[in-house]
This record gives sequence, structure tokens and C-alpha cells, in this order.
Amino acid sequence: MLLLAVDTATPAVTVALHDGTSVVAESGQVDARKHGELLLPAVDRVLAEAGVRLDAVTDVVVGVGPGPYTGLRVGLVTAATFGSALSVPVHGVCTLDGLAYAAGLEGPFAVATDARRKEVYWARYEDFRTRVTEPAVDRPADIAERLAGLPVVGAGAVLYPEAFGDARGPEHVSAGALAAVAAERLAAGAELLPPQPLYLRRPDAQVPKNYKVVTPK
Repeated sequence: MLLLAVDTATPAVTVALHDGTSVVAESGQVDARKHGELLLPAVDRVLAEAGVRLDAVTDVVVGVGPGPYTGLRVGLVTAATFGSALSVPVHGVCTLDGLAYAAGLEGPFAVATDARRKEVYWARYEDFRTRVTEPAVDRPADIAERLAGLPVVGAGAVLYPEAFGDARGPEHVSAGALAAVAAERLAAGAELLPPQPLYLRRPDAQVPKNYKVVTPK
């Protein structure tokens, strides 16, 4: 097994290779505006560091969000392209699950990432392997009471310390953690998510009002 994992659902552009037991190579850069520019060079770096060719990859893993539309689709389209070109399966993993796994907490906690518009994407976990709620998007103040007393992992928690008193890292997901989640679930025969985006809300870009469609005469 050689998993190629990518995630662009947060400001981090992260790529990793995982051999089913451990991370072989990994790259991560934080730049919310350059997902498209940074992802493929990161894949090249990781392959070079591991000393393998792309055709050695047996599975592709991609973070499906939740995340902003523009960044998230970069990773999903890239993963789908690799899967098609290599004729290998493409597996989706919730980005919040990758953050939870990297946190490694054994007791109840939550994960929150920045959803912009003064909101967070979040979910609750029983431990670092077990999510107990579906991902959601809310204003921090609206969920602060529900998460009171719980550690909250991720950039969303760090951004709103007034709502989340016990904010912790890591702030952004790592593809290595995402790949580890996928490897464990595949080994256990568990079903992974389809490589489809978890947007949870409409894209920021909207068709302008009073937009006129011009048709050829």
C-alpha cells in the first residue's frame, strides 16, 4: 500500500505519502490564496523525498472538508485526476477527522476550523478516532455553551478565544494525519467517504443581481 494524501480544505496546502504503517514523506504550506499554485509542486517534493514515482501510488486520499469552495475544490479535482490517470481508488476523509487524529486526545473534545464570515466548521469527538456529530457551520457564540469545558482543536478555536476557552493545536490539518486515518479505516474494512465536497453552505461567489444573459441572434 502507498497512499497519496492531499488536503486543501483549510489555508494549509498539505500532501503526504503513507505506506499503510507510517508517513513516508510529507509537505505542508499555509497560504489560503495559493492552493492551486502550491499543490502540484508539493506532490513533486513528496515523491522526490520518498524516492518513488507517481505510478507507485496504490490509493489516493483527499480531504473533503468542510471548507471554503475555492480552496476545497483544488484538492478534490487534483485527487480525482490522479485517481483517473493511475486507475486507483480515491477515498474521501473528513478534514475535521484528520485534525482530530493529529490532536491525539483520548477524552471528549471538539474540532473547529475557520469558515470565514465569522463562523467555524466544527464537530464533536469522543476521542481522536471517533466523531460523534456531523460536521456543521455556526457562529462561535452560538455553540460556545454546547462546547463549554471541552478542549477545542484547530484554527477556528484559536481565532475565537472568547468562545472557546481551551483552544489547542494543531491549527491546520496535515495530510499525514489524513492518510493515517484512511489507512486505519481501510485496514479495518471500514467504508470511507466518497471524494465529494462537504461545503455546508453556498459558495461565496454569486451571480450578480440583474445579470443579463446574452444569446446569439
